[in-house]
Amino acid sequence: MSKKHSSATIAVNKKARHLYNLSEFTEAGVVLTGPEVKSIRAGKVNFIDSYVDFRHNEAWLVSLHVAPYANAGYAPQDPGRPRKLLLHAREILMLQEMVAQKGFTVVPVRLYLKYGKIKVEIALGKGKKLHDHRETLKRKAEERDMARELA
Repeated sequence: MSKKHSSATIAVNKKARHLYNLSEFTEAGVVLTGPEVKSIRAGKVNFIDSYVDFRHNEAWLVSLHVAPYANAGYAPQDPGRPRKLLLHAREILMLQEMVAQKGFTVVPVRLYLKYGKIKVEIALGKGKKLHDHRETLKRKAEERDMARELA
């Protein structure tokens, strides 16, 4: 039995790049139920206000909305339940230390398939100020104008 050797993106958290300056990208596995896997593979996932929380030296993905799978059967699923992230202990400790510093948070950036498993890419983010948002928009507009002139 062969496994797929591809990495297909399922969902991207566009708001994370807008609200945070991201660094320290890490891959993590996610503990999911069968119907949640089916729903995520169908793309029925939403990152609205999701973040990573640390409890009892474990990492938890909070507020990731996975729509209930239509053919799930008798067991109802809670779409917003916290989901445990699978990380090495040293990775969790490093992230916890960074979050303890002022202004840092850990946010999910994208969900993707890797060798048939669902993975989440998380990143350490520091909140952008209003002038940072304006600077980013100005830089994007300048790049767009330059691309237009070259074309």
